[in-house]
Amino acid sequence: MPTAVTEGIRVTVESRYLEDHSQPDDDRFAFAYFVTIANEGTARVQLKRRHWIITDGNGKVQEVEGPGVVGEEPVLEPGREHRYQSGAVLTTPVGTMEGTYEMHEAGGRVFKAEIPRFGLQRPGTLH
Repeated sequence: MPTAVTEGIRVTVESRYLEDHSQPDDDRFAFAYFVTIANEGTARVQLKRRHWIITDGNGKVQEVEGPGVVGEEPVLEPGREHRYQSGAVLTTPVGTMEGTYEMHEAGGRVFKAEIPRFGLQRPGTLH
């Protein structure tokens, strides 16, 4: 599973093709992704914003920014983790996602934690 560590924040992502929610004949390919954010540092942090870069199989890039993740702005004490699931729909059977989370430390410091690039791929599709 793709993993990135930035200043003690470990982000791990797993993706899955959702055949039941996809309509290949209409160029609709649905994917779920599962994210684990672990605070391996020494300071309490809060995830305040997300920035996703979604690239489809044709190289078309879409950026998505906004507050929190799935309606939450989780607080992670040292040694704790937050898990969530979300999804994306592409017009191609393959693509990638990557990005950053804006993390706020209890003392006021702000930094961006990397979300590693991970693949979105319909099984049996070559790219």
